[in-house]
Amino acid sequence: MWIPVFILALLCVSEAVAGDSCDRVIHLCQDEIPWTRCYERNISTCRPHTRLISSSFIWRRVNSSQEAEVSPTPQHRVHIPSSALQKSRGSGSEDEVLLVSTVLNSSYFQLSSHQENRKGRLRMPPRRDGSVMGGLVLVVRAGSQPVAHLSQPVRLTFTHEGQVRNGTCVFWYELGDGTGYWSPEGCESNNTGTEFVCSCNHLSFFAVLVNPELSVDKRSATYLAYITYVGSALSVVFTSISLIIYICLQRRRPEKAIGVHMQLTGALLCLHLSFLLSCFWVWRLEDKEEDWVCQGLGLFLHWSLLATLTWTALEGFHLYLLLIRVFNIYVRRYLLKLSLLGWGLPSLTAVVCGILGIYGKFKLELKDENNQTSTTHMCWISSRFEQQLVVSYVTTVAVPCVVIMCNSCMLGLVVFKLWGLRRSEEGRWMKVNKGRSSRLWKDCATVLGLTWVLGLPWGLLSATYISLPGIYVFTILNSLQGVFMFLWSVALSCKARSDDSCSSRDPSSQKMITTSFNT
Repeated sequence: MWIPVFILALLCVSEAVAGDSCDRVIHLCQDEIPWTRCYERNISTCRPHTRLISSSFIWRRVNSSQEAEVSPTPQHRVHIPSSALQKSRGSGSEDEVLLVSTVLNSSYFQLSSHQENRKGRLRMPPRRDGSVMGGLVLVVRAGSQPVAHLSQPVRLTFTHEGQVRNGTCVFWYELGDGTGYWSPEGCESNNTGTEFVCSCNHLSFFAVLVNPELSVDKRSATYLAYITYVGSALSVVFTSISLIIYICLQRRRPEKAIGVHMQLTGALLCLHLSFLLSCFWVWRLEDKEEDWVCQGLGLFLHWSLLATLTWTALEGFHLYLLLIRVFNIYVRRYLLKLSLLGWGLPSLTAVVCGILGIYGKFKLELKDENNQTSTTHMCWISSRFEQQLVVSYVTTVAVPCVVIMCNSCMLGLVVFKLWGLRRSEEGRWMKVNKGRSSRLWKDCATVLGLTWVLGLPWGLLSATYISLPGIYVFTILNSLQGVFMFLWSVALSCKARSDDSCSSRDPSSQKMITTSFNT
């Protein structure tokens, strides 16, 4: 009796394997070059089971004498005219052709570093750069023959619900080494407000490219540039003054907290100075090729950014020791070890990147509402470097996110400690005294100052992807970070003077004052 059951189970397993085979084609073809041809060939022969195939994979036979329309996802629709279906069957006499449509993650498509037109090579279609809308690529395959140069175009619809204003319909052009790029050749783009309608004269891998900087027009870009230059220049001046203040404080009263603040201020000074120098030098180059000076300034700017982020993280670590491990926090050569980490890790990273040759002229293109392009340059990670986006996102997005999350927890801990301290004081006195409002203002000033010391304004980076006002707020606050650090150093200097006068009148309070000053 178990034999029929075994046969039934075997049939179910075989159906499951067949049903999953089309979903596994993308993984089976990743090792082949070019993988797109392998994928197109295998999705036409995988023959999935209708009950087991995913809903985003359309695999059906249609009548070649009629128009066909499929929708692999609610955001993607494909309309194919009958002339395209008849051309896809070639010289075959069958009335039905196989139509396959699905969506793939854009991470499977590896962009080439640059487009080359070698002698003797066929003409290559133009290239278009940008981000794939939604991160999804629409795949359309019909029949057994290539479909191109159609008199009646294929209509592809990408729904975006007003999330972007401008976009370009493109297809994937693969090179011989497995990489490729997006090209708009053969496709026309039309934005209806909620949908991008692409009319293409061929079948391939299609997507819509969008650019997050499209909402910044030339006027706003000019204003933001002036704000950045003026803010960075002010930060250079005020961080230099802050360094002098910290050096005087360190000589008068050596404290670990002052030493950490001094190192962070020095990193900020290098950051704003290197930014101004890189912008000035690339403006001097104009349209000339990058030189070794621009590469060196790009390395200096990258190193300064990494050093600033590292010392910001060390500020949070030092605050953790003061608040959590109040006792037994003596560390042998504490500042020396922090300095080795704060300056050594960025130096090692910058040297490795310099050996790889990633620094040079960085080009940023902005488009306004009239689709006019404006280009700005700076000495940074070269746009010619193949992994430029990866290195840039790691150092300007991933690392700041980790630092901000950790330091936000530290700031929340400070607020909790201050709140508990004030509650205990009110419980002891059992009445509202005259100094309560002044203490509240001092606590707010302390929290606000620590916000800048811990680098939390870097968290406004996420606002730059939302709206133009968010870009202005992020630019103003972070370009003036050196000014706010100067105000923090002045506050510490005034606090140190008041502590000295209090300690001279009441020596028993010296220990409490020192702990407060460190915090």
